[in-house]
Amino acid sequence: MDSAELLDLLGNANRRRILRLLARKPCYVTEISEYIGVSPKAVIDHLRKLESAGLIESRVDEQRRKYFYIPQGFRLEVSVSPYEYGAKSAYPASSGLDLDSCQHLSVDIEPNDGGDLDELVTDLRELERLRNELSLAQRWVQGRLTDVMEELGERIDGGDDRLVVEILLALTDGAATPRRLSRQVDAPPGLVVEILRVLETQTVVERDGDRWRLVER
Repeated sequence: MDSAELLDLLGNANRRRILRLLARKPCYVTEISEYIGVSPKAVIDHLRKLESAGLIESRVDEQRRKYFYIPQGFRLEVSVSPYEYGAKSAYPASSGLDLDSCQHLSVDIEPNDGGDLDELVTDLRELERLRNELSLAQRWVQGRLTDVMEELGERIDGGDDRLVVEILLALTDGAATPRRLSRQVDAPPGLVVEILRVLETQTVVERDGDRWRLVER
C-alpha cells in the first residue's frame, strides 16, 4: 500500500485509536469495541482494512478466539511546503544496515545485542536521544530545503517558479525522461520539455540520450 492510501486509511479517528490501543497490547474485538465505543461489526470492518494494509495481524488463541496485534513498526512522514507535498512510508531497516553508507550521518551508538539489563537500559536512553536529535535535524533540513527551493525559483528564469523547482527536485533522484518527469510533477510533457531546454541554456541540466539530468558541479 502506498503512502497516499495509508494517509486515507489513517484519516479515520477510530482506526488511529485502534492502533493506539494495539500499541499497548494485543486485543480481542470485544476489547477494542469497548475501548473506542463502537459496535463490534464496525470494529471488524476497521480491523479488516488495517490488516489488508499490513499494519496489523491476527492470531487465534487456545480458545479459538481471534486477537489482533501490531507485528512490526512503520513510519509515515508527510512533508508540506510552498514547493513540495509528499508522503513517505517505511518499515524498520534490517539490523545489519551499514550506517557508513549514510554519508551525512554519524552515529556513535554500537549495537548491543544480548547485553545485560543495564546495557539495554543505556541503549534505550541513547536511542531515544538519537531519535529526538534526528527529528530536530530533520526540521532544520526541511527549513533549509524550502529556503533553497525559494532561491532557485527566484534565480532561474524558467517561467513557473514552482514547476521549475519541482522538476529540479525530481532530477535529484537521477536522470529521467520528460514523460516520467511529467508524471512526477503532474504537468504536460511539452511544458516539461520547454522548461528543461531553458534550464539547459543556463547549464543547470543536460541531456543524456532520451533522459535529462542535473549538471555535475
